[in-house]
Amino acid sequence: MNQNQVNQPKHNFFAVDLGATSGRTILGSIEDGKLKQRELTRFPNKMIQMGGHLYWDIYALYNEIILGLKRANDEGIELTSIGIDTWGVDFVCVGEDGALLRNPYCYRDSHTEGAMEEYFRMIPKEKVYEKTGIQFMNFNSLFQLSTLRRNNDSALNAANKILFMPDALTYLLTGEAVCEYTILSTSQMLDPRTKKIDTELIGAIGLKESMFGRYVNPCERVGTLTPEVQRLTGLGAVSVVAVAGHDTASAVAAVPAQNPNFAYLSCGTWSLLGIETKAAIINEKSYQYNFTNEGGIEGTTRFLKNICGMWLLERCRKEWKDAPADVNQVNADAMTAEPFRSFINPDDSRFANPSSMVEAIQDYCRETRQPVPETYRQIARCIFESLALRYREVLGYLREQAPFPIEKLHVIGGGVYNRYLMQMTADSIGIPVVTGPVEGTAIGNIMLQAKAAGIVGDMFQMRQLIADSIEQDTYLPTDTTQWDKAYQRYIEIQKTH
Repeated sequence: MNQNQVNQPKHNFFAVDLGATSGRTILGSIEDGKLKQRELTRFPNKMIQMGGHLYWDIYALYNEIILGLKRANDEGIELTSIGIDTWGVDFVCVGEDGALLRNPYCYRDSHTEGAMEEYFRMIPKEKVYEKTGIQFMNFNSLFQLSTLRRNNDSALNAANKILFMPDALTYLLTGEAVCEYTILSTSQMLDPRTKKIDTELIGAIGLKESMFGRYVNPCERVGTLTPEVQRLTGLGAVSVVAVAGHDTASAVAAVPAQNPNFAYLSCGTWSLLGIETKAAIINEKSYQYNFTNEGGIEGTTRFLKNICGMWLLERCRKEWKDAPADVNQVNADAMTAEPFRSFINPDDSRFANPSSMVEAIQDYCRETRQPVPETYRQIARCIFESLALRYREVLGYLREQAPFPIEKLHVIGGGVYNRYLMQMTADSIGIPVVTGPVEGTAIGNIMLQAKAAGIVGDMFQMRQLIADSIEQDTYLPTDTTQWDKAYQRYIEIQKTH
């Protein structure tokens, strides 16, 4: 036994956290009642454009996980378990012989344009929502699968199993084909009442429930590393645990709330704004506002809305020639631009994946007869103010539906580094904004593994331990009068557009 093994904590948890642009492997442990974590590896997750389509390279992601596990072994770390979380909706087809049939399509691929309308020819839109309570987006798994079926896709035709991204990577590590609850809930195929796939919805496109693997819930042990993975990494038969496979579900699990009267905002490439409830909220208003009911931990439901987030800024930064490379400097420079000059609706369809995000923003402002932002400072300020106003709009919808008063907004994710946006959000919504943790997804992943190991009990104990382990900042509303006026203008602009 080497010195590293003597000094290491009793339990070490290996978290794989995969986002739509990058991935990481993180080592976590609980020491003296506090969470400790450190990054082992970081790597890009690049979309591959080929043959007119966008794909994810699942083999590259698998290899990065192997490299991370090998790194842990090289450091003499004895792992208690492994957990994987990823973005939602995308999936892999697996053949009769157990091999992957093709790299998975990326949800941003254009082949699903018009897919919802085609599907609604078979089952009406209202019925689909009543069954699932899921926000309509053309890249939801149901519509991706419907598109593949309509195009007579060879991989789907030959599929024995269909595995969502975290389940597919778990399968490559363990050989076990499972369907984890929270990632399934992003697909628009889950009935939130039964917690199972709705067979009528998938039957309309010729699929069967058995094609999606056995159901598992967060904190459930899936299996152990295969002999091949053990040889590649030098590790033993380490357990692989189903965490909240959907990254947002893991992130919300890490919200350090002291009571249930809160809303949360996962602020990154996407902004996901919602509340945590005991049961799904499916009614005429939730349908009208296009809210989604996704699975959370311990049987909870995450009632939320997807909002286009820092994707807007990320895309603009790739086009700007005169802007600083440091995003923090871009954020600061935006504050030198004139406030409340022009607004956009971040969720307008033109911003989904335009060839030029700068031109898309400028065209929107031009069409709505607003001053057109020209400099990177003006465009960045337009983005930040528009996001803060959109958060206010969606929070208003949440207040109509929430079975409790919303007293504060907890913000997690990389967006908390933008202190200007956080203060704008507090001023816009008129309640305190509490930020942290930044790495909410990885923390939730680790804590759910810790719960599976019996180190922590329910989610309230988890959240208390997280609160004791991180630094949080609180932003209080200040200049609400100006924001009230700006919000009225923002709403008027949406009405006229």
